[in-house]
Amino acid sequence: MEVWKGPHDVAWERAQDELARAYLSDGLPLVPPTVARVATTLAANGYAADEEIAMLPPSFEAAKAGDIAICAVLAGCKPEYFPVLIAAVDALSDMSFNLVGIATTTGSAAPIYVVNGPIADRIGINAKNNALGSGHRANATIGRAMNLILQNIGGAKPGEVDMATLGQPAKYACCFAENVAESPWMPLHVERGFAPDANVVTVVGIGGTIEVVDSDSADAAGLAQTFAQSMLIAGTSGGAGLLGGGEPLCILPPEWAALFQRDGYSKAQTKAAIWEQAFLPVEKLAPAIRAHRMSAASDPNAKMIRVAEKADDLMIVVAGGVGRKAAYAPTWGGTTKAISREIKVRQ
Repeated sequence: MEVWKGPHDVAWERAQDELARAYLSDGLPLVPPTVARVATTLAANGYAADEEIAMLPPSFEAAKAGDIAICAVLAGCKPEYFPVLIAAVDALSDMSFNLVGIATTTGSAAPIYVVNGPIADRIGINAKNNALGSGHRANATIGRAMNLILQNIGGAKPGEVDMATLGQPAKYACCFAENVAESPWMPLHVERGFAPDANVVTVVGIGGTIEVVDSDSADAAGLAQTFAQSMLIAGTSGGAGLLGGGEPLCILPPEWAALFQRDGYSKAQTKAAIWEQAFLPVEKLAPAIRAHRMSAASDPNAKMIRVAEKADDLMIVVAGGVGRKAAYAPTWGGTTKAISREIKVRQ
């Protein structure tokens, strides 16, 4: 490595201090949202600064295009990423997503953003190796911009409104694309009712991510068992009365998806194979949790707790590169539903 040979930018360092004092920072260095940078983002996408996009919880302040553009610049987004942010903000404002709960809970809930459609390749959203990790500007800055939007427009200031006991890395950034090119199944957005060539962002409220490793199973049944048993987390058994609640997100690498397909499993059959084994015996819960759960359950005599109400509540997305490593993202234990919105690019 070598030091950068450009001039030392004293103004940039001063801007960091000013932005931090204004409580606009997420703790990482920010791109100063100059008039020129914000205007370029708005002009490139055909938006006026005062155009209202949504009323954003938890403060229910109007999220205007100009403010979204400021957050986009702060996060380091290129102007061409802006339509994804607009669609994602609209999705977050849907009351079924329950952003009020997700943004204010003492739990670790945070939104994750799944992008489908031609726009993912066009703007460089990574769907392959390290899709949930670092190394790609679009993934990092879109996810980061959305969390700055939640903080600076939605009012979810850490320690004031966002009362997470611990939080999680997704509160910085969590955005990726589905690896449609290597998936044998219908893409997520088509499964959710959109045209194959539509650009869509799906927002899911997750409690974190768990790596699921199975390099030994030689058939689909074995993989389904491994994944199902990795979902049985007693500590997520509160909230709405389901083990994980909502629509658990199963992120399968191409090698897993290919093996399921080879053994004749459709996506629906894969969901069913996982769901059928994804239950926790009530006796495994701590006594106090068990008593609380049973007092609130529709069937107090139930002997098991399912990871979701029905198999189709599981969401399967194919992503990642080479390797037999999957990921499970339990949805927040409160009441939340995944929301999809079409990404509309203005000419």
